Amino acid sequence: MEPSVKARLSSPGWVLAGFLSGILIGLAARVGPAWLTPLINVFDVLGTLFVNAIRMTVIPLVVGMLIAGLGSAQGSKVLSGLGSRAVLLIMLPVSAAIFAMLAAWPTLGWIILDPAAVTELRSTASLGAAGAAATPTVSSWLIDLVPVNAIKAAADGALLPLIVFTIVFALAVSRIAEDRRIAVTAFFGGVADAMLIVVRWIITFAPIGVMALTAPIVARLGLAVAGALANYVLVSVSLTLIALAIIVYPMASIFGGLSIARFARACIPAQSLAISSRSTMATLPAMMDAARSLGVSEAIVAVVIPMAATMLRVGAAVGQMVAVLFAARLFDVPLSASQMLSVLVTTIFTTVASPGVPGGSIIVMTPVLVAAGIPPGAIGILLGADAIPDMVRTMANVTGGIAAATIVGNRPERR
Repeated sequence: MEPSVKARLSSPGWVLAGFLSGILIGLAARVGPAWLTPLINVFDVLGTLFVNAIRMTVIPLVVGMLIAGLGSAQGSKVLSGLGSRAVLLIMLPVSAAIFAMLAAWPTLGWIILDPAAVTELRSTASLGAAGAAATPTVSSWLIDLVPVNAIKAAADGALLPLIVFTIVFALAVSRIAEDRRIAVTAFFGGVADAMLIVVRWIITFAPIGVMALTAPIVARLGLAVAGALANYVLVSVSLTLIALAIIVYPMASIFGGLSIARFARACIPAQSLAISSRSTMATLPAMMDAARSLGVSEAIVAVVIPMAATMLRVGAAVGQMVAVLFAARLFDVPLSASQMLSVLVTTIFTTVASPGVPGGSIIVMTPVLVAAGIPPGAIGILLGADAIPDMVRTMANVTGGIAAATIVGNRPERR
């Protein structure tokens, strides 16, 4: 298939068309002829295949990107050179995720769904092994952070313990002999690049996958799902914009030594490109230009902007948290304190490995859904309704990256 054809098929318009088609087919199956029931069963199979295809890329993608980024000489130099400012940079996505968790959970409680429909939906959805597990205590959650067997953690889809091991391993790689370090990071970088290609192949079939996942859910929930999705879009967009207003802009102003108005004006060109492209990586040149216009040195721009674009995604932190909590509400899954903490920490780390494609942060959140006991099939509905939230999420990622460069570059001793 030609690249231009792939781009057209995976465009937001085609994904939205698949989503709307799934709604229409689901409504028809809910009130229409009996022969549509076998079709819904076929869609169940296709939707499961689509979700499984996404899930199979997550572990190698996350591991590959973390080791290639943190284990490289540049990654090690950036981490060691940031000093106390590293804490400020980390607080950008962490604060955004915490804010989203605290604000989204009560807000999404407004969504009203028919209990009988939710029960039927849960009974027909596959929770997976993680969903059947007993709710962990806080002490067991802390113990499980360090995996006894990293390979088993990967096989079980235990993403958070695997990430802990991967970060430790990547930092160790950054300290070995140069020739071996290059060999290891090149290998895992190649794995991550290959997985990105697989992700793009899968996204090509997103319209079909979204339709196949949406139709059975609508057949069971009816029009109630439309109102729920409208609430999801509104909450996701609103909280992302609020996070920018109360976290990113003030931090850039306070720690970057700039007025909020000047910072906001400098970000507008990059923000516009981010909204239209829905790709943080495609906006890198505009992000660099914005940082330069704010007085950040070329050396810092060259290091911090790419790092922030791949590892400090404010919009992804908000978007993933809202998406997980919405899915929990949709499937009426109660979350304990330890599960909420696990979702929070995993969300923060998975934003680091979100692929630079439209909807990328939603794709890598499937293990988080399973770990929280939420059916992974929820990913289809989230992808179908994700076009507008993804635009705003990408804009927030880009703004956070420019803020990171400003915080590092405009130190008092430099002014």
